[in-house]
Amino acid sequence: MHRAARTATVAVALATAFGITACGSSGGGGVAADEKQTLTVWAMGAEGEKLGAVAEEYTKANPNVTVKVTPVGWDVAHQKLVSAAAAGNLPDIAQMGGTYMGEFAELGALEPVDTEVFDEKDFFPAAWEQGIVDGTAYGVPWYVDTRVLYYRTDLAEQAGIDKAPATWAELREAAAAYQDGAGTKWGLSIQPSGLDTVQSFYPFLYSAGGEIVDGDGKAAIGSPAAVKAFEEYGKYFAEGLAKKSVTPGYDVTKDFNTGDVPMFFSGPWIMSILKDQYPDLDGKWAVAKVPTGEQSVSMAGGSSLVISKDSDHKAAAKEFISHLTDTKGQADWYERTSDLPAATAAWESGELATDPNLQVFREQMETAKNTPTLAQWSEITSKVDRAVESVTQGKASAEEAAKKAQSEVESLLR
Repeated sequence: MHRAARTATVAVALATAFGITACGSSGGGGVAADEKQTLTVWAMGAEGEKLGAVAEEYTKANPNVTVKVTPVGWDVAHQKLVSAAAAGNLPDIAQMGGTYMGEFAELGALEPVDTEVFDEKDFFPAAWEQGIVDGTAYGVPWYVDTRVLYYRTDLAEQAGIDKAPATWAELREAAAAYQDGAGTKWGLSIQPSGLDTVQSFYPFLYSAGGEIVDGDGKAAIGSPAAVKAFEEYGKYFAEGLAKKSVTPGYDVTKDFNTGDVPMFFSGPWIMSILKDQYPDLDGKWAVAKVPTGEQSVSMAGGSSLVISKDSDHKAAAKEFISHLTDTKGQADWYERTSDLPAATAAWESGELATDPNLQVFREQMETAKNTPTLAQWSEITSKVDRAVESVTQGKASAEEAAKKAQSEVESLLR
């Protein structure tokens, strides 16, 4: 999941300046799937770099369709999408994360998902829900992401830890045991401050039963459950178990390799990094589900594929998205990228079915929680970033931080 490069307020203002509103044009959409045509696709980051090869193979099998993939950097993706929407030049298909979905649906730029073609039962619930805005599905899940606990098993043995921590109490006890028994510098790496600190905070917030905004669209970051999460998160810094500051771009895998940091929360891409860059760690680490507060719940991330409301190639776009999201396409995409499949059937064979670490991710995805698809979500989470920082730096109590964040989020939701 990636943060929008600009706030929704700026996006809406820009869109208004170009004269588009939430009404949107349905476009022609009239070119049949079997007619000769060019399908334009924007994909972000590493996915944008690798999707071109899939598109070439698809074109060979479907010579009437030329699939033109444009890689877009995540640092400019939001601005580029907004500008394209304002000018009526969105590609036929775009990769879109949940943080963008509410904004672009509100602008009237997206075509609703054809639910006769794409069945929500084929995907993880959180993956499907990421594409829903006001009860309508706009995105077809492409790949998923969630956070689990990475931990050093060899250092755990030295520390007298015989199993992965399964509860909040066990996690904090393990963090202290790593320091005391294995001589690690820190017990757990969690982000103390800065942009997107909220992503490090989500496993605590959700596992406490808390939310930032509830299902009715009301601010909930001041709830007792959220206060409990702030308290637990803050203890790691107050007790010297976690760093109070990290440099921008901090790479936790380096400290994980040296043993300075024995535990951290992160996503599936870290497994490839550890295997490729730190082969000497093989057999010395594992992953576990997020330790339970009231429950074990992590954040849900990943990306969906959307079709432009103004596209003249909707039929071909649906067929290409079907190719990318069916069982075979999902398994192929995992082999190319290590992105976890959003379609559950792709997990029934091969490495996805047999690797115990991958199975932890699958189990975590079953209960993973989405962030709301609100146009102003980036602004909202920035308030939570600052609230977490005030707790980790000892500038506010959990109750004070939660109360201030509640007020600020309520203001944004009015």
